[in-house]
Amino acid sequence: MAFLFRRRRRRRPPPPPSSRTRRPWRAPLALACLINVGAAGYRLTEGWDWGDCYWMVLITLSTLGFSDGHTKVLSSSGRLVTALLILGGLVVVQISIQGVLRLSESGYFRRLSERRFRRWLQTMNNHVILCGYGRIGREIAEQIAREGVPLLVVELDEDRREAAESAGLPVLMADATLDETLLEAGVSQCRSLVAALPSNAANLYVVLSARGLAPGCRLIARADSDESERKLRLAGADEVVSPYVSGGRIMAATALRPMAVTFMDLLAGSDSEVEELQLSEEAASLGELNGMTLGELDLGRRTGALVLAVRLPATASSPSPGRGSGFSGRDSTLITNPGRDLRLAPGQLLVVMGSTAQLAAVARILGSGLRSIEQLPG
Repeated sequence: MAFLFRRRRRRRPPPPPSSRTRRPWRAPLALACLINVGAAGYRLTEGWDWGDCYWMVLITLSTLGFSDGHTKVLSSSGRLVTALLILGGLVVVQISIQGVLRLSESGYFRRLSERRFRRWLQTMNNHVILCGYGRIGREIAEQIAREGVPLLVVELDEDRREAAESAGLPVLMADATLDETLLEAGVSQCRSLVAALPSNAANLYVVLSARGLAPGCRLIARADSDESERKLRLAGADEVVSPYVSGGRIMAATALRPMAVTFMDLLAGSDSEVEELQLSEEAASLGELNGMTLGELDLGRRTGALVLAVRLPATASSPSPGRGSGFSGRDSTLITNPGRDLRLAPGQLLVVMGSTAQLAAVARILGSGLRSIEQLPG
């Protein structure tokens, strides 16, 4: 009865077709071995130099024919090497060609390219992540690319991915609402993220995920309604933009103040830029700048830059009437065209216009009192 307890040997199942691509370089390795063995055979039997040996192997395997002068002086051993080389070439070369075709059909080269692209993504830093490459996303990408800022597009639609790649933009083909996608896109080291997906719910998911993964990331989202805007702000969006509201404002401004809109268009095509210079919340970091007036600072004479506006923190007191026109925002007060008697204080945000060199000079003057710099679209 011992045979009842004898374990039956199971026959190993054949490997699945996909396992053929796990070791894709077997066929090329076999071809390389065949070439070297054939060259060594000619070297031993005929005594040729290595150049002539490899040349003989090449014309034999490529079926160019025996038009070379060496064939007239081949010994019997050399002819045997040639015959074996022909037989081995028929098998190995055919297997190599089939292996390359099989790799191409299985998508191996595409996966290899994607793997290289994902390794490159890990090197991106201080870039902008654009989720969605629709009609609005294309305009956003064009403006950001014009400023020379690194941009990464996250898109799931195949047609939009091809459109972005044809424009020369790197595209991550993935779902932007997933945490792993945002982590792979580098949300923790990007300068800002723009959620421009066509669905308000999708943009809400992107903002929620991004805010949880990178609390310090600047988030800009698209909304189609007031209710969506309110929910996106509650989710953590720094700015919410409605294409319909923005388009209506531009059209109204064009009808009422056409020269102002023309000036902004001209500004976008010039070398002037508009930047937000955020001052530190700590008075010690400001140093002698704390309490200094804009007249005493005299940025216009020292740098040539122009201070367009100053945003006061929410705890700041209301400006006096002589300091320029102001209006209350959602959390703070913005003073446009500030007067020379406006004093600098911790937490203020300066909106400054100038060339790249002028803005760099302003940053040097502010020194340690400057916490961050954000460029606005010119």
